[in-house]
Order: sequence, then structure tokens, then C-alpha cells
Amino acid sequence: MSGEPDRPAWEFHVVLRQATEADQPVIRQLVHQAGINPLGLNWRRFTLAQDECGRIVGCGQLKPHRDGVVELASVAVEESRRGQGIGRRLIEGLIERGPDELWLMCRSSLAPLYQGFGFAQVESPAAMPTYFRRVRGLAGLIHNLARTNEYLSVMRRGSSPGTTTRQDYGATKS
Repeated sequence: MSGEPDRPAWEFHVVLRQATEADQPVIRQLVHQAGINPLGLNWRRFTLAQDECGRIVGCGQLKPHRDGVVELASVAVEESRRGQGIGRRLIEGLIERGPDELWLMCRSSLAPLYQGFGFAQVESPAAMPTYFRRVRGLAGLIHNLARTNEYLSVMRRGSSPGTTTRQDYGATKS
């Protein structure tokens, strides 16, 4: 169809687009269904995956923090559409749009997925931006109480701290 043999034909029917204010409810719904952090869901920062029928089937955001760090966050795909490459397309699109350096937090079981996009785990709290260090510390306490095998993985992709961003990632910073 497009000369890219490594991508299945059905994947070409999903397009990425910037969210609009009218998309806010579906963003909240996708994030809620995925069971991920429901805070900081400003529609202005979201990229959406839309299928051939015009339905929003996935989302993700580039979330700026006060210290200038940008987080790849809130990547969620409708349950019935998982495993179809939509999450991969969203992540690729967000990486392309974002600054050279991106941070993220994910369940430890998802770390290998993000390593495939060039992210590396950051083990030392001293090497983490303040927000990530605080959230990871809190998650560690919860992990100890819940006694699960999962933990919160903090990951970084790209160049050294202080890399400038290519564009504004939304008005509200956390």
C-alpha cells in the first residue's frame, strides 16, 4: 500500500492528529480504561490515533514539567485495538515531535517495550529530575505494601539534561 513492507496493511488506516478541546472526554476515558495516572490530562499536549471510521483509538502526550523536563506520558490504546501497532505509532509520533531528551515512567514489565525506542532505565534517584524521584519514592512505598513483582521504572531517552525543546508542549506545566 505505501511501500513499507514491515507494517501491516491495516495499520495504515490509523492516523495521528493533535487533540482538540472536544477530545478531552475520550482522552480521560482511554487513560481511565488503561489504569494509568489520570492527572495532568491537558488536551493541548495530546496526540491521538484515529481509525478509518473517525474513532479515537489511542492517545499519548508530551508533558512538560517546571524544571524543563518533558515526559512522554499517558500512552493508552483502546483495549480492542491493542496489539495492532497503534501504541508504537503513537510513541514514534511523540518522539518525533518531542525534544531530543524525553523521560517516562512505566510499569517495569513495559520497560523492554520502551527500550526498543531508545529509552534506558535510570536506576539512581540522584540522576532523576525531582518529579520522577518523588513519584518513584512514593511508588516504592506502595510497592512494598502491595508486595507485587511490578515496580515503577523511570526511563530516559536522548541527550544530556538541558536540551532545548522544539516547540511548546502545552500551557499547563506540572
